[in-house]
Amino acid sequence: MKIEGVIDMKYKIIHDMPGRIRLRCGGFAFSLEESYSIEHVLRKSNHISDVKASHTTGSILIFYNNECREKVLEVVSKIKISELPALDKDNGTKEIDIDFQNTLITMVSKRLLFKILLPLSIRKVLTICNAVRFIKKGTSSLLKGKINVDVLDAVSIGAAMSQNSYETAGSIMFLLSISELLEDYTRRKTKSELTKSLAINVDNVWLANDEQEILISLSDLEVGDKIIIHTGNMIPVDGVVISGEAMVNQSTMTGEPLAVKKETEALVYAGTVVEEGTIKIEVKALSSESRISKIIDLIDNSEDLKSNIQGKAESLADNIVPFSLLGAAATYMFTRNITKALAVLLVDYSCAIKLSTPISVISAMREAATHKIVVKGGKYLEALAESDTLVFDKTGTLTVASPMIAKVIPFDGFDREYVLKTTACLEEHFPHSVARAIVKKAEEEEIYHKEEHAEVEYVVAHGIASTINGQKVIVGSEHFVFEDEGIKLLKKHKNIIEKESNGYSIIYLAVAGKAAGFICISDPVREEAKEVIKTLKDTGIKNVIMLTGDGKETARRVSEELGIDRFYSQVLPEEKAIIIEQLKEEGNQVIMVGDGINDSPALAAANVSIAMSDGSDIAKEVADVTLMKSGLNELVTVRLLSQGLMGRIKDNYRDIVIINTSLLLLGLFGYINPATSALLHNVSTMAISGKSMSPCLKNTNK
Repeated sequence: MKIEGVIDMKYKIIHDMPGRIRLRCGGFAFSLEESYSIEHVLRKSNHISDVKASHTTGSILIFYNNECREKVLEVVSKIKISELPALDKDNGTKEIDIDFQNTLITMVSKRLLFKILLPLSIRKVLTICNAVRFIKKGTSSLLKGKINVDVLDAVSIGAAMSQNSYETAGSIMFLLSISELLEDYTRRKTKSELTKSLAINVDNVWLANDEQEILISLSDLEVGDKIIIHTGNMIPVDGVVISGEAMVNQSTMTGEPLAVKKETEALVYAGTVVEEGTIKIEVKALSSESRISKIIDLIDNSEDLKSNIQGKAESLADNIVPFSLLGAAATYMFTRNITKALAVLLVDYSCAIKLSTPISVISAMREAATHKIVVKGGKYLEALAESDTLVFDKTGTLTVASPMIAKVIPFDGFDREYVLKTTACLEEHFPHSVARAIVKKAEEEEIYHKEEHAEVEYVVAHGIASTINGQKVIVGSEHFVFEDEGIKLLKKHKNIIEKESNGYSIIYLAVAGKAAGFICISDPVREEAKEVIKTLKDTGIKNVIMLTGDGKETARRVSEELGIDRFYSQVLPEEKAIIIEQLKEEGNQVIMVGDGINDSPALAAANVSIAMSDGSDIAKEVADVTLMKSGLNELVTVRLLSQGLMGRIKDNYRDIVIINTSLLLLGLFGYINPATSALLHNVSTMAISGKSMSPCLKNTNK
């Protein structure tokens, strides 16, 4: 083949099609560690969407944007092995694959070699030794009063050996070991991929320096530094509180559903979120030292969040076992043929049910992770498949996550620069899309400000209050500024607002008890929103509802534009949660999609909640599902994936019943012997489990 380029060695193009190209450099042309670095370097290119480098075959598979082939090859050609950056091992994903392949090859090779090289007497002894593990598990279950799959396995192996069918017993144990290996591999692989998806990304922190807050990069933080964490922000490091009080949501660390109070001398952990209040903490462990343990804890906890159907499958599997035992006993009683009884005993419906269902669920979670969707437990996929009502927050969810400042309008006695500067000064402390837009606008106009204000108080879904030079400053919604805080709105000001605010979201500023002006926020809907809503309705969503704090006319315009069935305007956070509860009381299964701190009560109240990728930390923490890509298209993906999962489980049940009933009848009438029955049963179980690892999205049309 023609040599196409060099990566400190020659490579060839061995597969080439639009959007996908595979290069071959030769076996072990680069090491395992270097394969991670090659992937890292190539993924940094804007033209490349994904890349997989295999050190064993020396191949590099690249997925790229169409019409960028030459640019991709140019990027590849510039890579020099000697100059690659040293990286961590990507959470062991490749090591898991290699370990699985080596273990599987070893198991198969040992079995074949033992059958060829060892005499029958030694093979019998080895079979008896191997059987001890299974018989001990079955005996332990019996002693606990349980008749489950472990008991059935032990009885099957024991019955086979009692008839001097050591080959049959060995085959049963071998296939059971393969099944265990397959399940362990699936779980480890899923954990690894979820770990990558759930990595905490905090770029900057507020450093407390001589009574001032200075924004610095997280990478510049050192143990012993003191940082400020405001309402709604994630704590990026392990530390101890040295001043202030806050309610901290640490559910991913401890499993506690409610926020806990943290005050002076209390320990706080990376990955937890400040729901309310402000604290100053002293750094005890940097993010690189605490992040991985937190993520692994989260994933381990998520495995406990089994779907109802998974729990039912496990219960059904154990409940079937006594009937399998009784069936074998009845067969022997009526036929006095131990061979037929053993053939019935070795056909076990429960084994395939119990194995294939959790593999289906955890494989679906892994598949979701490959689509940049983090699902915290299998039960949420089931809830997504069964839901019939979809509730959206508007700002940052249905609308773009980066709104623009359209106008800055001052009132009498104040100028435009003052209104923008003061609002930005307070808003920069809070992680909301509107706040970021205001701060960005001030930066673009080169309007800079000193930190002259006192501590900033954030009132969820209302606004911000602080003092500057002894004067109270308020930033927020119309309800907060003019009703809750009692700021007087003059008629001439109302006229200005009506004239300038048509179609915009409004943020108001009041200083020293007077209305100072307002900022008009342009918040266009996402381009894909209308099509996504239409597609979701096609999947069985009957009601699409929008909740927003905006005025009625703005809400009506967005609803009509997107084909939303109902909307609620000028809604407060606690009211959002009440609406969700009312929908559930009416018999609806509710999905809530949101992005802000103010959405967290509603997210917690829904049957299943989804947070946007660019939402607040607390929204992501509360949500059951997080979209890691910016946009709404992944809502369709996760809905179809969840329905595909449920379709797969039902298909598995059907296949298990058909296959095992056929084997049972064939054994009962003497057409197959126990060894063949065991072999076919275990092969079918592995086949169904293997099928359960394939992409669920293929099942969505069933």
